[in-house]
Amino acid sequence: MSKARHKKLKSGFSTGTAAAAAVKGALTLLIHGKAPEQVRIPFLSEGHVDIRLHTSFSKTPGRTAVCTVIKDAGDDPDVTNKAEIGARVTLTGRQSTGDIKITGGRGVGRVTKPGLEVPPGQAAINPGPVKMIKNAVAAVCRDADQSPDLEIEIFVPAGEKLAEKTLNSRLGILGGISILGTTGIVRPMSHAAYIATITSALSVARASGLDTVVLTTGRRSERFSQAVFDSLPEEAFIQMGDFFEKALQSAAGEKLPHIILAVFFGKAVKMAQGISHTHASRAQLSLDKLSQWAIEVTGDSGFGQGIARANTARHAFDIILDAYPAVIGHVGNRMVTAAQKFAGTRSNVRGLIYNYDGTIMFDSKAGK
Repeated sequence: MSKARHKKLKSGFSTGTAAAAAVKGALTLLIHGKAPEQVRIPFLSEGHVDIRLHTSFSKTPGRTAVCTVIKDAGDDPDVTNKAEIGARVTLTGRQSTGDIKITGGRGVGRVTKPGLEVPPGQAAINPGPVKMIKNAVAAVCRDADQSPDLEIEIFVPAGEKLAEKTLNSRLGILGGISILGTTGIVRPMSHAAYIATITSALSVARASGLDTVVLTTGRRSERFSQAVFDSLPEEAFIQMGDFFEKALQSAAGEKLPHIILAVFFGKAVKMAQGISHTHASRAQLSLDKLSQWAIEVTGDSGFGQGIARANTARHAFDIILDAYPAVIGHVGNRMVTAAQKFAGTRSNVRGLIYNYDGTIMFDSKAGK
């Protein structure tokens, strides 16, 4: 029997690592008069990466230099993969105090809401990248035995357009992307970035003074929820994707007293089973379990068998809706019980299940 061969996924580096590389290239050009072909950037965890410079030139010889690199996310599906990340470095004092001022230029977002790692009014350059940039500066200055004052501007030429594919505007990051990275390395197919986005969004909601958040699994359920809860501000609505357990735990960790879980029936069935991550590749929808619940509620074994033979969750939903809508309530109550278990006692969970046209078919608050 032959064994399937699997391609080893390639790791990449973060936007923060790319920014540090661009800074190191520009500063080297300023101090030594020549930019290297590549620079070595140590990760904040362990190891390092060698990054080729994409462009380099001196705007004002001996005073200002600009370098860019191409961000490589490896095999991770990152919207910033292959984006050009640049740094403009200006010497403000050749032998001075070593003061470093880091700002965001074109394509780097600016934080406008509280609750993130960076305070409102500042460029969206997180602490990890700031540390990597300062480490890169220190390495060049140490080799040259200099400690100049520097002004560093990080820019991303396509940053504003790339930001449209992210949730930055929801988090209050406007005008471009964030310069991110906790370690500097990007692990392929990692869900860490999405979880971090959920956590940041919940932090923003709490810092905005909200006591209620609405967790949805995608844009459509979010859109329906925004119509239902139209008095809530945009910050209250958070797309948790498939991260059922993580989102509930994070919301409770932010001490948000009220959590509204608003989903479609297929996700609700998975959540009702206590499945922590509801993606199809991680947790196949069990129509057998739904069939079992249908028999428990209705006492009709033939109906339950019909559910087990359904093609999809939506097909099963249509069958249930026509014959025994009480089964939807049973699934909803189980979903809320599972969600409450993940949230613990710090938050109260309310559950909604939508029809595919946006009609509310279950609301635990109404007892439906």
